[in-house]
Parts: sequence; C-alpha cells; structure tokens
Amino acid sequence: MTILTHIYEPRGACRTALEGSLARAGEILLSGPAGTGKSRACLEKLNAVAIKYPGMRGLIVRKTLASLGSSALVTWRRDVVPQQLNTGDVGFYGGSAEEPPQYQYSNGSRIMLGGLDKVTKIMSTEYDMIYVQEAVELTEEDWEALTTRLRNGVMPYQQLIADTNPAQPTHWLKLRCDAGRTTMLESRHEDNPRLFDELGDLTQGGTAYIARLDGLTGVRYARLRKGLWVAAEGVIYEEFDPAVHIIAPFEVPGDWTRWWAVDFGFTNPFVLQSWAEDSDGRLFLTREIYRTRRTVDQHAAQVRGLEWSRPRATICDHDAEGRAQLEKHLGISTSPAHKAVTEGIQAVQKRLREKRLFIFRDAIVERDQDLVDLHLPVCTSEEVAGYIWGDHKTKEAPVKENDHGCDAMRYMVAERDLGGRPNVRFI
Repeated sequence: MTILTHIYEPRGACRTALEGSLARAGEILLSGPAGTGKSRACLEKLNAVAIKYPGMRGLIVRKTLASLGSSALVTWRRDVVPQQLNTGDVGFYGGSAEEPPQYQYSNGSRIMLGGLDKVTKIMSTEYDMIYVQEAVELTEEDWEALTTRLRNGVMPYQQLIADTNPAQPTHWLKLRCDAGRTTMLESRHEDNPRLFDELGDLTQGGTAYIARLDGLTGVRYARLRKGLWVAAEGVIYEEFDPAVHIIAPFEVPGDWTRWWAVDFGFTNPFVLQSWAEDSDGRLFLTREIYRTRRTVDQHAAQVRGLEWSRPRATICDHDAEGRAQLEKHLGISTSPAHKAVTEGIQAVQKRLREKRLFIFRDAIVERDQDLVDLHLPVCTSEEVAGYIWGDHKTKEAPVKENDHGCDAMRYMVAERDLGGRPNVRFI
C-alpha cells in the first residue's frame, strides 16, 4: 500500500471552511480579494472528502466549462492532487455522451467537471458536495438549481461551497449571505502562506504580489486588495446588470448586420469588437480582441485567422495611422467614430435600460496574461463596473482609465443611434 504525504496548512477563513462548527454548513461562500487562497481551500476540502467518504460524488463548476481549464483545474492538478495522479490513485476520464469529464478515485469517489453553459450532463447527476468557482458570475437561479442536486447521501452532510472576489453590495450573493441563507467567510491575504509567513510578514513572492495590488485604484483596489463589497462611486453605467446584459453565446443568423468597433492602443489595450444587429435593432457584442503590446498588423493577422464575418462598417477612433494600417492589412475601409462623449454615454445608458445591448459571455478571443497579472480588466464587460465619472456630481467626463472597451462600445452605439458621423466644422 502506497502512503502519500500531502502538506496543506490553511489559515483564517480557509481553515474555518475545512474544520470547526461552520465547516458543515449547507452553503459556504469564501469571499475575499484576489490571491488569498480561497480556491485552494475549496479544492483541498473537495479532495479530502473524496478520500474520506468512498463513493462520494463532487462537482467543480463555473459559469462556463472553458473557464475552468485556466483557473481551478490548474490549482487542482498542480497543488492538490499531483501525488495521487502520479500513483494512479486518481485518474482523469475525459467524459462521454452520458457523463461529464471527471477525476475518478480508486475508492469509487468521483469529482465531476462542468459549466453552467452546458448543464445537461451535470444537472442529471446527484452530488454530495459542489464547489463553485467565482460564484459572483452566477445568477441566483443558477445557484438554487445547483442546491437541488445535493442529495447523493454518501457523506453525512451535503454542501455547496464557493469562492468569489467581492462585487457590488447589492449583488444577490451578498444579499443572500446578509439574510443568513449562505454562510460568508471572509478571506484575507494574510491567510495565504505564499504571501505572508507565520509571523505575519510578507514573503519575497508576497512583496511583489501585494505591490501590484497596491497599485490598483478605486473600486478595483477596494475589492481586489481590501476584499470589500463596494460599488464604484460615480459609476457611469448604473443600468448594467451582468445577469441581464451578459448572455450565453448563440449562433448568429447569417442575415444579421455585422459591425466592427475599434479603439487603438499599444501600451494601453487595442480593442476590436465584432457586433451583430438583429432585425429589431438590438446590438450583441459577439467577439472581441483586447490586447496590449501588439501592432495593428499583428491584430489584423489574428482577425484574418478568425474568419470573422465582414462588417457593414468598421467604426474607429480618430487615430489616422491606426486606421490606415487596419485598412491596409485587412483590405477594408474604416469610418471615424462619433466621439461626443456625453451624447454617446447617454445613448449606451438608454440601450441598457431598454435591454437593447448585450455582450456574449466569454466574447474575448484570448486573455492578455499581462493584464491578468496586473489585475486589470481583460475585456469590455470587466471594465463596466469601474467606468466612473471624474466628478460624480457634475457627471461631465469619465475617468480616462481602463475605458478602452467602453469607448469602442460607445462608438458602436453612437453609429446606430446618433447618426454615426462626427460633427466636423470646416472654416
């Protein structure tokens, strides 16, 4: 018999989630800023109960299955079950028409993998424990649907455990915790031994990581450094509701009008958005490039490789050199955007209120790892919560920071709702 040694020493909220009086609560949410070890704690607990209770069934789930591969599963394979994978005590099964992909234990336990964008396989099975990563992405309907699958009965308790970075204080998940229906455990950076040692001093790696977080500003600093559930003061698009305006992708009919909107950048992100407009004039952001440190010809080569549908028009900011390069490398014409900021913002707000503007979930073609490491937005939908007025009382101009996707979105709406062409005065 092989004896494996696995060392994991949780602290703070992460420890509370694994042991003590609250550890068996029906619903647990580990809430905290980026990098506190929340995901590791949830995954360690899932592995521990799979070993302790032979034949148990668990589930690792996120809003989309694709997003698991670059997040929870990296931690799972690298930190939680590497020895078990090497010895064969845990093996991976890629799934079939009847079953989702899963990790299979030699004692009969199973840890399934799934996304709520493909629910058929995961919702046809019963579980003892479900782990939701980044629960803030879910709707309350998603959450409650998962609770109905907690009835496998192999463990002495059934549990939905989740982690999240904080969002606005009115988010349904925060309200559910405030009402006592879900137990919130607040995790902090000091809980992560990779960042702080036993004496509470920063480690070498922690020093660099915390310095990056301390460079954040506004609502992103409050949420990702301090772990606070706060709304951005002076947020511009108060009408934006991720549960309403971020939607599951679908196959766009061939007769819908296509548009591209572009905001040029190099050090700051270059953004190219592909929009589809239905017969009722509703706009859908279906795909986008959001990248730093690439030239226009490199972006154009990527667009050609993606074989996007040709647009009726390509609406760009007024960078003449960028427009010329895009036209040259893609063989298209471009149009200058209507850049009246206040009018454009009001037009976007109106569309959001009327539910006539939507963003496909995971519209981003690829995630810019440099932006991920800096904890900056990596797509348009991630910009919206931090898109704020410079003076929230006068509401005259937005803060010119992390606004590149929002600018391109404004160009698109202005094209359709404000006549598109900029006002040019000739003397």
